[in-house]
Amino acid sequence: MKTQALGRGLDALLGEIDEAYENEGTQKDSVEEIFLKDIKPNPFQPRKTFDEESLLELSESIKNDGLLQPIVVTQNLDGYTLIAGERRFRASKLAKLKTIRCVVISSDDEKMRKFALIENIQREELNSIELAIAYDELIKYHKLTHQELSVMIHKGRTHITNTLRLLQLSQKTQKALLEKKITPGHAKVLVGLDEKRQQVMVNSIIGQKLSVREVESMIKSLKIDEPKKIKKTIQVSYDFKNLQNRFNSLGLNAKTSKNRLTIEFDSENQIDEFLSYFSK
Repeated sequence: MKTQALGRGLDALLGEIDEAYENEGTQKDSVEEIFLKDIKPNPFQPRKTFDEESLLELSESIKNDGLLQPIVVTQNLDGYTLIAGERRFRASKLAKLKTIRCVVISSDDEKMRKFALIENIQREELNSIELAIAYDELIKYHKLTHQELSVMIHKGRTHITNTLRLLQLSQKTQKALLEKKITPGHAKVLVGLDEKRQQVMVNSIIGQKLSVREVESMIKSLKIDEPKKIKKTIQVSYDFKNLQNRFNSLGLNAKTSKNRLTIEFDSENQIDEFLSYFSK
């Protein structure tokens, strides 16, 4: 029930953005020329890395042909905050434009957070680590299970679980993935290794151009060669010498072996005498 309600809310949110574009120039949502310096990035933007070459290409396109689709912003006391169109916003700055066409809509922090995450996920603009962070934030923020998130964003549960596992990697391994020195396939098979072994494997992948299958084989052989941990048991010794002498003085045959004291009886009478001695 929770997932469906949240899903409808997010669908409605995405619909608001589409509706804003469809209603450009109407009284409901106005398109304005706004100074770039007055626009702040969305603080909830999960995307941290942008391909510089791609941004330069977009920048040149904007210089030559203008901005074909405006960005979406919301107005606040300090100016405006970007909701959608981060690449266009950055490329326009690179093109050294002073102003940019914007669709201005009303919004709040919760909507901005949701839209920044969902827009990037649905448009597949995030790298693997950013995607994992976005999934993790949605799960924690909305208290979802992997299955509920799967239904909400129309992605497989296995895909979500495997992507989230990338957050278990060391920072150096995550950086190698972000810099595209290793692939998401490589990264997934490195999960579970300690930091030192991850670094060795990353160096091998980069230096030897290893495939995912080759890395899997290497990791498998590493695990086979690991020495089995032997449980150490603490040996405690007891001194039964005095007790043994006492039993012998009673005419009983007492023997000791490691942590064991054994009493041998020759007859039932001896057993009765022994029991009566302790019942006194």
